[in-house]
Amino acid sequence: MAPKAQKKPVAEEPATEKALGGKMPKAEKGLPAGKSADKDNEKRKKKVRKSMEVYTLYIFKVLKQVHPNMGISSQAMSIMNSFINDLFEKLMAEAAKLARYNKKFTITSREI
Repeated sequence: MAPKAQKKPVAEEPATEKALGGKMPKAEKGLPAGKSADKDNEKRKKKVRKSMEVYTLYIFKVLKQVHPNMGISSQAMSIMNSFINDLFEKLMAEAAKLARYNKKFTITSREI
């Protein structure tokens, strides 16, 4: 029997599908050349919506304090909610301007 030739150490080659039994890591598998996994994930991300505060419970409580026997329709409640949100945004915009004028980074009760 002839002695077996010793194999020289081979420089590590990048993993191929055959070497891994057909399983590639998710970051490498199925991506065209030049594309990264980050770009692929960016497409899948959903749009981040700005959270909108809902004041319906508070509006209803105030209504019951003022007029205990009255109700409010859902459309009127939606209008009141939009009104409060608009008022809040305008108030905060003005307070932010005042803080900027005074070279402050914090909005305090003085700016409000």
